[in-house]
Amino acid sequence: MSEHRGPLANDELIDTLRLSLIPGVGPRHRKDLLERFGTAKAVLAAAASQLREVYGVGPKLAHAIVEADHQIDVEAEIALCRQHDIAILTESHAEYPRALREIHDPPGVLFVRGELQPRDALAIGIVGTRHSTQYGLRQAERLAGSLARAGLTVVSGLARGIDAAAHRGALAAGGRTIAVLASGVLNVYPPEHAALAEEVIAHGALVSESPPHAQPLSGTFPQRNRLISGMTLGVIVVEAAERSGALITARHAMEQGREVFAVPGNADSRTSRGCHRLIRDGAKLVESADDVLEELGPLVEAAPQADGQVIHHPAELLLNDLERQVLSTIGGEATSIDRIVAETGLPVAQVLSTLSVLEMRRVIRRLSGTTVARP
Repeated sequence: MSEHRGPLANDELIDTLRLSLIPGVGPRHRKDLLERFGTAKAVLAAAASQLREVYGVGPKLAHAIVEADHQIDVEAEIALCRQHDIAILTESHAEYPRALREIHDPPGVLFVRGELQPRDALAIGIVGTRHSTQYGLRQAERLAGSLARAGLTVVSGLARGIDAAAHRGALAAGGRTIAVLASGVLNVYPPEHAALAEEVIAHGALVSESPPHAQPLSGTFPQRNRLISGMTLGVIVVEAAERSGALITARHAMEQGREVFAVPGNADSRTSRGCHRLIRDGAKLVESADDVLEELGPLVEAAPQADGQVIHHPAELLLNDLERQVLSTIGGEATSIDRIVAETGLPVAQVLSTLSVLEMRRVIRRLSGTTVARP
């Protein structure tokens, strides 16, 4: 996947990684430092007095930056990543998510287990409470599965409750899913999700801005949430109490110009209060995947790939051979189901079920009970 997985690291990667690994240099400090000095190399070469001219950089942090060359073993971190097949992506890397470059405080480095693909530009976040109800778990799995079948990558945080249900729903549908961790990608949290994490790696990726063995600290969870929203076209909140971390993700989404969706729940349920508040404040009420796809509309059709090209029919990315075979018989004009059956040689029941999937993914539209066409 990455040029940083095998060959020797270049100077730019070493400097960028060293700056990102300095304790106290969070995404905003990093951005301010780079705006002042231009490059990571120049930041690391600056005198303490120059560093302290940057807003928020006190004597302790300035000292840590000056001493970083001697205190931080970047080569050991790179060797660890190479050993465990972990990609190290910097902002200049082609595989660094394009959408993350657009947010106010992008991570300087991403550690990735698995593979990020161009199709992941078409992503939806699904988040919610760890203390979910059976209703919430069903909704998260159902929405994730439907949106994955429609060609969207499902992004969440691998947490207990709604997050795990979202990942499982996408995987069960044969789709892609990305888990953004508050810990390192070799330190899966919670530990009981280790097997789920391996499934995510096989059908997407684990992503973190923390080094591979980093512990999940309280402050890294809100920071992680901005990446969930930042990597997506929009975020769906499924069950959230009034002080839920999922609401932090929703706030990040609003600040980043992403769409915000919320699933309604029981009026007397504590875990519904956050979602109902979001809906009162203007979030789109979601009952099905169609509500999400309709709202995203042009965003889905015009989401850019890493190479700057545009994906016009994202749902076609996940078609299997049978679905492609049926789709190949359908044109822009009305096509009868009898004709599709005759041309494919497939049983009528199989054609009908395949057409239902294609219609749900908005690859075709139904004109009548017996005819369909491409949009």
